[in-house]
Amino acid sequence: MKALLLENIHPAAVETLEARGYEVELRTGSLSEDELVLALPGVQLLGIRSNTNVTERVLAEAGDLLAVGCFCIGTNQVDLVAAAARGIGVFNAPYSNTRSVVELVIAEIISLARRLPEKTQRMHDGTWDKSARGSHEVRGRTLGIVGYGNIGTQLSTVAEALGLNVVFYDTADRPAHGTARRLRSLRELLEVADVVSLHVDGRPGNAGFFGAAEFAAMKPRALFINASRGMVVDYDALREHVLSGHIAGAAVDVFPAEPKAQGDPFNSVLRGLDNVILTPHIGGSTQEAQEEIGWFVAEKLARFALEGSTALSVNLPEALPPALRPGCRLGFLHDNVAGVLAEVNAALAEAGDNVIDQHLSTRDRLGYVVTDTAEPLSAEAVETLTRSEHCRWVRTW
Repeated sequence: MKALLLENIHPAAVETLEARGYEVELRTGSLSEDELVLALPGVQLLGIRSNTNVTERVLAEAGDLLAVGCFCIGTNQVDLVAAAARGIGVFNAPYSNTRSVVELVIAEIISLARRLPEKTQRMHDGTWDKSARGSHEVRGRTLGIVGYGNIGTQLSTVAEALGLNVVFYDTADRPAHGTARRLRSLRELLEVADVVSLHVDGRPGNAGFFGAAEFAAMKPRALFINASRGMVVDYDALREHVLSGHIAGAAVDVFPAEPKAQGDPFNSVLRGLDNVILTPHIGGSTQEAQEEIGWFVAEKLARFALEGSTALSVNLPEALPPALRPGCRLGFLHDNVAGVLAEVNAALAEAGDNVIDQHLSTRDRLGYVVTDTAEPLSAEAVETLTRSEHCRWVRTW
């Protein structure tokens, strides 16, 4: 059994998978579509971060692939529909690096408010610029959070503890934390926020979400932070508003096109601007978060491959069977149509297989049933289900 881990995934993932019997190949950079197609024969588990795109073509040609682990929050870099159609499970770490991202954003808010980027640069240049001009406390100022999910809500709580007033906007119905106030529109938030921090997801509809009109609607001399997705912001428009002085400072951690590997050249229209912090997509890159993500996602991959568990899968029906016990386990991924469970049980009963535990879950067009039997399954029952017109795959453990 082989696992391929890309983009410098934490050694905790390697240790977790090797302990489960996998041979692990670890690479520091990402791979292109063509490179992935060549690398995946013989690979059952693929681990990536945000810079590797797993396309429909990659999935179609990866005949040995069982699952993809996104060792990060987002999964938009994987064609989830194509993966589900082929029964390839996709897993991520939706909570493991939340605190790390929040702490980075808090640090950036304070740094920008105090104009630390330009102060430290001038010190390095040999200039003593001891002035309070443009430097402010964050206490009493208003933070506008766009996207109030796991990161947005925790940022809300920590920011309030620092004395910031928090408002937020989200298209989903999210309950407010603490004294945060939900606003009815993005425009309303932009008109009152001294700091705007984006925490939206990478769905295609969010491309170009924040552009020239939104920057123009922000309060004069407000601060802007994007630690969500690079493609949601028009950075040419941000540059213009920073240069004009309308935006007093910005911090950007994500970019529409990012270098593939450590040490590769980086370019951006935001380079060289005063009071602009540029970081190389490190919002969740703390040792604590990467270790947590490493073992968390690796464990989900291993449990899916070795036990049939789809807990926290983002594209397959979610079933959480108990640990393997003496006997046998059957996993049956199928079209979500009426009568399949009866078909499964009829095949088992006809073969004389005694069911001791069973879990069924459905999601969109797929259904997944996990069945434990007291004795090893008969080849007859497995063959019957494999021939079913509704079968996507059958696996036994």
